[in-house]
Amino acid sequence: MAEQYGLIFDVDGVIADSEAVNAEVSIRVFEDLFGVKGVRREDFDKGLGRGSAEYVMAAARIHDLALDEQQTAQATAARQDYFITRLNERPLPPFSGVMALFLAALEHPDFALAIATSSTRKKSVAVLKSAGIPYEKMVYITGSDVTHKKPHPELFDKAVEQLRIPPACCVVIEDAPNGIEAAKAAGCGCIAVTNSVDASQLEQADRVVDSLEEIDLDQIRTLLQG
Repeated sequence: MAEQYGLIFDVDGVIADSEAVNAEVSIRVFEDLFGVKGVRREDFDKGLGRGSAEYVMAAARIHDLALDEQQTAQATAARQDYFITRLNERPLPPFSGVMALFLAALEHPDFALAIATSSTRKKSVAVLKSAGIPYEKMVYITGSDVTHKKPHPELFDKAVEQLRIPPACCVVIEDAPNGIEAAKAAGCGCIAVTNSVDASQLEQADRVVDSLEEIDLDQIRTLLQG
């Protein structure tokens, strides 16, 4: 029997350019709810992959905005509503190479697929549907299913458990340092794509690429075997 391999995809910043939309709607939340202007996309970088609350708090700290638990919940709810409305108005296509890699893995008997994202199920489904990803055919773990967000490995631990493949035979596709750290802590390999941050911030990954067009299943197998 051939060895089985797991391919685990993050969503935001990996499947489609949703990190740009995340920043866009979050900037609007800071203006609409708190009257804070001048928030920039990079203000959210330390919260990438850590769930909605930490994403919002990353910018709040930079702008010396002390948010209590209720305000943070209000901001994350508004952010999700704005995000879904934006995708309904202007759907996001998948990044180059994403669909080809998904379809190749779905058709290959040696590979199993999973989606693992710190985002909520409702928000991540919006991205997956927008990009045309057949997520119903895969293991699917979201921030709604875990207690600890990245860089804690729980998200990827659960994905590996449901794939029923050893973590050493799994590769995570990520776009942020927190995700790389979580993948490594789960015992998985990691390929990072420079869709959200510079390559210099992704050096802990096993391989860094500018596009998933640079990756195929043979290269993933070689990475894991090496």
